[in-house]
Amino acid sequence: MAALPDIRQLSKEELQKVVAELGEPSFRAKQIYEWIWQKGATSFDCMTNISKSLREKLNQHFSFYAVKEEIVQKSKDGTIKLGMKLHDGRVIEGVMIPDADRATACVSSQVGCSLSCSFCATGLLKRERNLTAAEIYDQILLLHRHAMNFNQGRGLTNIVYMGMGEPLLNYDNVMRSIEKITGPEGLNFSPKRITVSTSGIARGIIRMADEGYRGNLALSLHAATNEKRSKIMDINRSNNLEMLMQALDYFYQKTGNEITFEYILLDGFNDSLEDAEKLIKLCQSFPVFVNVIEFNSVEGIPFKKTSAEKRTAFVDYLRQNRVRVKIRRSRGKDIDAACGQLANKH
Repeated sequence: MAALPDIRQLSKEELQKVVAELGEPSFRAKQIYEWIWQKGATSFDCMTNISKSLREKLNQHFSFYAVKEEIVQKSKDGTIKLGMKLHDGRVIEGVMIPDADRATACVSSQVGCSLSCSFCATGLLKRERNLTAAEIYDQILLLHRHAMNFNQGRGLTNIVYMGMGEPLLNYDNVMRSIEKITGPEGLNFSPKRITVSTSGIARGIIRMADEGYRGNLALSLHAATNEKRSKIMDINRSNNLEMLMQALDYFYQKTGNEITFEYILLDGFNDSLEDAEKLIKLCQSFPVFVNVIEFNSVEGIPFKKTSAEKRTAFVDYLRQNRVRVKIRRSRGKDIDAACGQLANKH
């Protein structure tokens, strides 16, 4: 017997058509849509203002392929990592990072990753498939419930697409998930509190600008020359720094949004003052904020963390040259939840 289609794959217009074909009044489509995208329903049975007969009809034609919380790991610093099972048995990971006044969800966009960045645990996995918009949305709901125990119960304040996978290689589903998260008929979350992080897909950056993306954009840069970047990030061979800078400048001109550069310091590779000088030059084309990230050890990856002294010298040199920069402290290292550590070990 063929599997029933996921109702959350339907657009609002397609849902309206289904409701009409079932002989129901049009306002039912609006109710169902609200249950799915505002209230986070994961079954028809919880739709209490929908008649039982309509719920039975829907159950005959559609299903919910909800993401389920499988494993919860809690770090000593408060960070929570979730292992979440998909309907087909595959597992993804997401992270909730709490602070005094905020709680950030780090969500995945793919099962595994195809980019094989040499400093990243997820890069050791193969890409099995893209996540649907609903599967991304479910991660946010699950992480939000954990966030409610922090920051006076406000729940999530920020969402970053920095988990497993490359968001711009799952462009349509990522953007559809953002539409559901930020839309008034969805969670009504501010787009200014959403960041999409990319390893560098120039065409995707341009498309975001052309299609009116209103959130933040971060580039996983990690090296300021093509020679070095290509050594650690294969994607640079097809999307080199010249292409990326042009795409980012276009994005800035269209949106007015400052770009974030993510830069992991790797001992003896990209952490010299000469490397900092080259990074400064990349920061002069448009407004840039630099997140300097400490490398987190991963089994099977040969890189080492830069010393505190070299990190301080690197950051101070950027500041002396009027680059806005922050050291991003890793959270959740003891549960392999920090940057570059998501590897589905369980």
